[in-house]
Amino acid sequence: MVNIGLVGCGYWGKKYLRVLGDLSEGRLTAVCDADPVLLEKTLAGKPRLLATTSYDDLLSSNIDAVVIATPAVTHFPLARKALEQGKHVLVEKPFTVTSKESVELIRLAAEQQLTLMVGATFLYSQPVRMLKQLITAGDLGQVLYVHSSRLNFGLLRPDVDVLWDLAPHDLSILLYLLDSEPVAVGTRGVSCVNPRISEVAYADLLFGNDVYAHLHLSWLEPQKVRRLTVVGSERMVIYDDLAGNEAIRLYDRRVSPVYENGNGNGHASSNGRSNGNGAAPMQQFNYHLGDVRLPYVKDAEPLHEEVSHFVCSIRNGARPLSDGLHGLQVVRILEALTRSLEQGGAMECLTPTKDDGREPLMVSVNILPEVAIEH
Repeated sequence: MVNIGLVGCGYWGKKYLRVLGDLSEGRLTAVCDADPVLLEKTLAGKPRLLATTSYDDLLSSNIDAVVIATPAVTHFPLARKALEQGKHVLVEKPFTVTSKESVELIRLAAEQQLTLMVGATFLYSQPVRMLKQLITAGDLGQVLYVHSSRLNFGLLRPDVDVLWDLAPHDLSILLYLLDSEPVAVGTRGVSCVNPRISEVAYADLLFGNDVYAHLHLSWLEPQKVRRLTVVGSERMVIYDDLAGNEAIRLYDRRVSPVYENGNGNGHASSNGRSNGNGAAPMQQFNYHLGDVRLPYVKDAEPLHEEVSHFVCSIRNGARPLSDGLHGLQVVRILEALTRSLEQGGAMECLTPTKDDGREPLMVSVNILPEVAIEH
């Protein structure tokens, strides 16, 4: 049995407390929070748990692993201290607030041979898993465009802007689905309430395989929206996280260009040229409108799946799906988006050059063992 300590009794901490209490693979034994009143209120009726305001006391107890659900700026020092004391770590998103901190935690976990995992909850949701299967199987054809809307009324955060609060979810999903990093990103933001922090943001991401993605993020929407659209060359799919077992809608719709040549009109071939004699200017489009399919999506709580995956990774020594490398990728993109935001939306290149002082991502973490990841 893996003994687990929880740090933080706030919004996400309470969710982890519930899930850890129901876990069969591991056992919650200790909880820590700096606020004694919040700690006592949260753990009312749970006398068997060690409750402490001292992080040192929690680490010195009989725990094997730590779940960190605290403000973003505390993630690095808390995770580093836990790793230094031989504890496996699951840290809530964002992984850290700088990529330098992320790399240090990855190196430390590798040196100590400990499991380091980031709370990318949506990677453990059944609809996202199904969406990945559809893309991998080629059911959508070539992915052309992705659009995501993550909107809600609150919660306004004083420590991070809407990018660092909400975008980690969508960036994790994109990295997982497309299996590649963006080569350039740009973002624009709006500060409506707090002049120091953007509550609304629009982000654009260009991937090396010519896939374009657009994110709309907001804390100031009257209705909650969690919707992602993937447009492929053969089919399109909408993932609505609020639609329960009908979260995935697969649309048999596509647009095909028609080209004109000397022998009349011909359909474009796979290489973009006419089937007639030579290439010709595009004249019109064929629209295919087929059925809409709602594949059944089984019901499983993503957070429970995530924590279970963490414990199983500790037990078998496998590399987690949302490991430190995944967290580093997300932080690097967030840093680039922030630079773009500060420059009024100018596109930021993520591919390092020999003159900009940045290491290529895989060079930064090449000490990670090559372990197969079970998706």
